[in-house]
Amino acid sequence: MKIAMVGLGKMGGNMTRRLCRGGIEVVGFDRSAAVVKELAASAGMKVASSVPDLVGKLASPRIIWLMLPSGDPTEAQIQELIPLLQKRDVVIDGGNSNYHDSQRRGAWLAEHGIGYMDAGTSGGVWGLDNGYCLMVGAEPWVAELVAPVLKVLAPAPDRGWAHVGPVGAGHFTKMIHNGIEYGMMQAYAEGLSLLRGKQEFGLDLAEITELWRHSSVVRSWLLDLTAQSLAKDQELADVAPVVADSGEGRWTVIEAVDQGVAAPVITLALQARFASQDTRGYGNRLLSMMRNAFGGHDIKKAGKPS
Repeated sequence: MKIAMVGLGKMGGNMTRRLCRGGIEVVGFDRSAAVVKELAASAGMKVASSVPDLVGKLASPRIIWLMLPSGDPTEAQIQELIPLLQKRDVVIDGGNSNYHDSQRRGAWLAEHGIGYMDAGTSGGVWGLDNGYCLMVGAEPWVAELVAPVLKVLAPAPDRGWAHVGPVGAGHFTKMIHNGIEYGMMQAYAEGLSLLRGKQEFGLDLAEITELWRHSSVVRSWLLDLTAQSLAKDQELADVAPVVADSGEGRWTVIEAVDQGVAAPVITLALQARFASQDTRGYGNRLLSMMRNAFGGHDIKKAGKPS
């Protein structure tokens, strides 16, 4: 089995390593020559000097797996690939693309007789050793062709991956997965903040999260990672209280609005991330001004820039 990987960052690089370990021959390309050289030396990946060179090193039916940022980078790469590919070749998007884009791209490639798979990929930096959870959308013939690759990337050949539906279904499933993730993370953060705030009990958060990991109904891999981190550092003094949000959380909330489905936990978790990113605090300044205007409440003066 032979496959091409375009985009060899943290996810693409580790997926390449896992595939090579599992006996899949991988031809890889990345804009960083240093990354390509390192993977060739450490994993046995075959090197391509360009995307056309990469395509030329594969026999039909070619399988090209993209691990690129969503949006324009993925779109541009697919545009470049179309004239280089033949009918029954397959393009896989393993990034976090919007499922609407995946549906459109699948139809676009189908016009050229090229197969398409949207692969929602979860596992992060732990996927290399633990395997990746793969939620894929594709036509049946595409899923059948790519299955040997999915079985190597997954935790085991018979679990951790599934052909969940037609084109678009993979990225849709991953989008909802990430929305749920937002809610779970927020609940842990709020609960642990309450525990830490009860100073009179002197609670040890490392001890408590380790305790919860065993037979508790709130145990999870997220809790495992949290317990490991707290065992090293409970103060978190060097961590800025700013939480980034990715597209999937926003898309999940938009989908909830479109379907008319109540999703308050996911929505509020997203809004909490927005609040953490607010460096200007203009809304809160307005609130303070209004309290002063109607009730004469004191306004705390902002510090002058140094």
